[in-house]
Amino acid sequence: MSYPTSVRLLAAALLALASAPAAADDAGNNGSEPQSFVAHFESVLEPLGPDLAGINLAVPQSAVNLDTFQAPIERARQFAAGIASYYGRRFHGRRTASGERFNMRALTAAHPTLPFGSQVRVTNPSNGRSVTVRINDRGPFAKNRIIDLSRAAAERLGLVRRGHARVELELLRR
Repeated sequence: MSYPTSVRLLAAALLALASAPAAADDAGNNGSEPQSFVAHFESVLEPLGPDLAGINLAVPQSAVNLDTFQAPIERARQFAAGIASYYGRRFHGRRTASGERFNMRALTAAHPTLPFGSQVRVTNPSNGRSVTVRINDRGPFAKNRIIDLSRAAAERLGLVRRGHARVELELLRR
């Protein structure tokens, strides 16, 4: 039975990985050098057939050293910018789409698509103020609005007097 080249290559890689530490010890080093593994891998590939002999196993300059690699810190990312408005006294105490009662003094907001419980940083670029809100309702239902804030969140952003402002949204946690 003949297996496809990709299956044979995978089998050879697994075999080379399984036997690489012993070969590295025989060579007198700790096996951390990519060339020693490549040489060992080539020796494992050789008996598998001529169609695998021409594979280039050179380690590219852009290869990542997993011993020293540090994953980037996950940062919030801006995902929307637009007009925010707020809702307050008229809706205070009513049920939200999530089932909880709306509290105009809590740092909450309504968004059309984000899951309930999502944390969003809302920034007013005109004054530099920002606030983190929890999504607990659906909306806004006014045209050209991207988020409806509770009165407390709107006060912290400085948009109560005007009723709306341009904001930037960053998703912190889904």
